[in-house]
Amino acid sequence: MLPSWRAGALTPLQSLLPRRWHRPRLCLGCRHPIPPSPRTMTTATATTPSHNDKRPQKPFYITTPIFYVNARPHVGHMYTMVLTDVINRYQALTGRKAIMCTGTDEHGLKIQQAAAKVDTPPQEFCDGGAAVFKQLAGSINVDYGTFIRTSSPQHREAVEYAWHMLQDRGYIYESKHEGWYSVSDETFYPETQVELIIDPPTGRKIMSSIETGKEVEWTSERNYHFRLSAFKDRLLLFYKENPEFVVPHTRMSDLVREVESGLSDLSVSRPAERLTWGVTVPTDPSQTIYVWLDALLSYATAAGYPFTPGAESTGGWPADVHVIGKDIVRFHCIYWPAFLMALDLPLPKQILTHAHWTLGRKKMAKSTGNVVDPFFALERFGIDAMRWYLVHDGGITDDADYDNRYIISKYKKGLQGGLGNLASRLMRAKSWDVAKAVKRYAHPNYVKGQDSFPAVSAESNSHGRMLYGSINALPSQVDKFMKELHPNRALQTIMERIYDANAFLQKEAPWALTRQLEEIAADTTGQLMHDLSKSGSSPEKLEAEIDRSIYLCAETVRVTSIMLQPFIPESATRLLDFYGVQPERRGVEWAVVGKDDTYGTPMFDANDKVKATIFPPLTSDF
Repeated sequence: MLPSWRAGALTPLQSLLPRRWHRPRLCLGCRHPIPPSPRTMTTATATTPSHNDKRPQKPFYITTPIFYVNARPHVGHMYTMVLTDVINRYQALTGRKAIMCTGTDEHGLKIQQAAAKVDTPPQEFCDGGAAVFKQLAGSINVDYGTFIRTSSPQHREAVEYAWHMLQDRGYIYESKHEGWYSVSDETFYPETQVELIIDPPTGRKIMSSIETGKEVEWTSERNYHFRLSAFKDRLLLFYKENPEFVVPHTRMSDLVREVESGLSDLSVSRPAERLTWGVTVPTDPSQTIYVWLDALLSYATAAGYPFTPGAESTGGWPADVHVIGKDIVRFHCIYWPAFLMALDLPLPKQILTHAHWTLGRKKMAKSTGNVVDPFFALERFGIDAMRWYLVHDGGITDDADYDNRYIISKYKKGLQGGLGNLASRLMRAKSWDVAKAVKRYAHPNYVKGQDSFPAVSAESNSHGRMLYGSINALPSQVDKFMKELHPNRALQTIMERIYDANAFLQKEAPWALTRQLEEIAADTTGQLMHDLSKSGSSPEKLEAEIDRSIYLCAETVRVTSIMLQPFIPESATRLLDFYGVQPERRGVEWAVVGKDDTYGTPMFDANDKVKATIFPPLTSDF
């Protein structure tokens, strides 16, 4: 006897189906669904309100991959979290509501085997793993709004709902499946993507995935398949109409070539006799839903899927950006869009596929033990030092090699000796007053010829003009790189302006001018004053020159500190406090030279060396 839902009645989940849902037309010969006319499902078409639409703006929604809990995290996981957090915080800095989702992938054969190995029930094993990833996010100051776990009842129900949708639409069918299966990667590989190798630790011959190097075994079983092959043309059309879908573009090109070569239908379940830890196929308890179909849906369930009609975008869906490592491109850029197309859901706007961190020029991997413990790294170097290093030196296109010596040397040059030294030299000096320089030269409404002290925008000193121009252009440059999903280039550009300001300060040497003023004041003969007058200068002009140099450098610290808030939030906040920038004047709209004329007096005692040392020396160089 057929289950009631197959006989025509609606399950509770099916009753939530939007009215536009309908059972697909099937070919009478092969019983395959007849695909609808191609259409592009983009964020814009799905979320752009009409002229009269009064609904609130969709929040910016960004996700990390959901992390596998079969082993402890390494510094590569921390990099992905920080990269995602920086993009999320930048959106908030621009004034947009932003939601970041992270979480844990807790189903599948790897988890089942890992739990059995330590004689722990799977749910208890996953609870511990999820807690560690939450701890990591908190330790690195990641401001996530949602933490999704695939073992949660909310997610399980959503996966069952999606299964019913896919099956009712004819996108899932039952068949025998044979192929090369990797337990480690939780996926089948076609014959063209496996090779025979010698396993170095054991010396035995094994078949392995060409892409990941993980061992595969020949498997034959009955399971359910998703008609991935039916989406080849729709995927290619989507890629063509959304050329920025995958960042960087080189991986987009690889993706297009892979899909053009053809797509095989995807096995989306495993026999329950082999895999029990997962979501049971709701119409067949002898099968467990494939972990990648289960896991990818978490991005939608975290945003409220199944969505309430009329409120689909409340939780941020569709995602503006998915941030992933380059080794899981196929799952996120082929499988995931195809699943969404089959469910008639809008696709994510972009997928940032970053490169890997290596250690000794070899990829970090939990399976080989070639990893860096992120908690040890944080304890040794501190939160913002690690955030800054990972983003500044981490690769988007190319891999980067992790080395403690790099962290130490670049921290000393960039943060301690660059930004920290510049901020301290300006604010703690006894020979000038930053607040006075700000009052003198912050001219938001300056009109040439109407002020005794021309604004820095009318700077006659060529070096001053260059620094003024570069600082004024910085926010738009950072915005460009952030929109292109290259936070590393944005951070590197900010640091270049800091190095420019240090060089400018060293060249202008305002301390030499203050000594000259002190000598003139102490000269009882008046000769020094006479010489100064003959040169066409005066003490007032010297003071103005000092203040102009100090102001340009102080503006560099203020503007860069505003732009650094997504990257090193704690340190940037202390810098802005140090410079007396009011909390309501720390948004990106204030990152304009001359816009703020109220800062310059620290919010704490500038002589307090502990508070005034924004970037202290590292406890150890080794």
